[in-house]
Amino acid sequence: MSILAGAIEVDETQFRGNVVRPEGPDYDLHRKIWNGSFDKHPALIVRCAGVSDVIAAVKFGRESGLPVAVRSGGHSFPGLSVADDALLIDLASMKGVRVDPERRTARVQAGVLLGELDRETQAFGLAVPSGIVTHTGVAGLTLGGGIGWLMRKHGLSIDQLVSVDLVTADGDFVKASADENADLFWGVRGGGGNFGIVTEFEFRCVPLGTQVLAGPLFWPMEQSGEVLRFYRDWVAEAPDELMTIIVHRKAPPLPFVPQELHGKPVVMVICCWAGDAEEGEKFIRPLREFGSPVADLCLPKPYATHQSMFDPSFVPHRWYYFKSCDIAELSDEIIDITVERSLKINSPLTSFPIWQMGGAVGRVDDDETAFNGRSAGFTYNIGACTEASEGFDEEREWVRSFWSALEPWHEGVYVNFLGDEGDDRIRQSYGPKKYDRLQALKRKYDPDNFFRINQNISPN
Repeated sequence: MSILAGAIEVDETQFRGNVVRPEGPDYDLHRKIWNGSFDKHPALIVRCAGVSDVIAAVKFGRESGLPVAVRSGGHSFPGLSVADDALLIDLASMKGVRVDPERRTARVQAGVLLGELDRETQAFGLAVPSGIVTHTGVAGLTLGGGIGWLMRKHGLSIDQLVSVDLVTADGDFVKASADENADLFWGVRGGGGNFGIVTEFEFRCVPLGTQVLAGPLFWPMEQSGEVLRFYRDWVAEAPDELMTIIVHRKAPPLPFVPQELHGKPVVMVICCWAGDAEEGEKFIRPLREFGSPVADLCLPKPYATHQSMFDPSFVPHRWYYFKSCDIAELSDEIIDITVERSLKINSPLTSFPIWQMGGAVGRVDDDETAFNGRSAGFTYNIGACTEASEGFDEEREWVRSFWSALEPWHEGVYVNFLGDEGDDRIRQSYGPKKYDRLQALKRKYDPDNFFRINQNISPN
């Protein structure tokens, strides 16, 4: 429990939203975040109803001297959405989404989740490229870059970002776009929450329709080596319309998974074809015909249904641990390590993705945004999950050992997949040139590091 709670005085009438104190009945509800392995107790939670509340909360943070944590969706892997004895500025109530179907744009407030954004855009057959779990926050995902099912066809979330509204560390309201505060606009496209609190995003929407050809094909995990070698050659010729994620895990007891596979170790290649379905069928057919898949669930379906496919694998409040790296290619050595380590998965909840990169992501000039990793071939997000603390240490050690075995081939890391791994890893996620540029931007917009509970870029 917070040791500071009783000493804080705040004029609650300055907020349209509500202030939650440790003694309040809703405190435990609002302090919890997605990753249940973190159990933090902020001194005060301000649940913002709009921009004026965010401005007032930042100014109160200044006056009180409390450290400030910022939460939108609360999906931060290392638990940076909340902190002990801090002022938590909670944006979750800011749910506005306004789609302009003629201009193909969407204005999205900072508390919106991916599934909520999809619901609004899909009403017009449109989409904003985003992530793969519907209860992820749009804000955190976008500020780190935004990888997902549509990225090989339409780029990262930041590649469709037009502008942001932002509250600075001094409580000032500014806009940033290619034409206004362009340096800041560069920085928020990959630099996380280091420069202020984004209260609203404006995106271009892409024409998608409402259907995609998508879903997983399953093979027994002992066939993983052959599957990965075939897959490597098959995706080398893949057009932008195809995005794939490889998953190793024990098959979950979900309705769409054949019952005879429940609990059995499997390797899955999950496809999403964002284009003409007949062309997709032609390209995917060799994968369907490789070896003897034990299940083939790749079929035409609503895009929103496919977007929620991973939700049961990333249930809120379970215990999660991740380590990630980018690699150039799936070499024989990397495939052998992947197979060996995957066969050692113990928890029935552990499920780790290998992301196919490239396509439109790699055709944006590397200097265009702060995001670093456009040349990656694949991204490993080695993650483990348990229901609670039991078995968590063992799973965490499995992740660390697997990640270390791949270390000779590491080429970088996606900042949204970073844990609490220190300054050197944050530098690595941007590279030295971009990190220096981000540090200069930090000195300009947040010279005393007011926003520091994040993957922090220190001004000094």
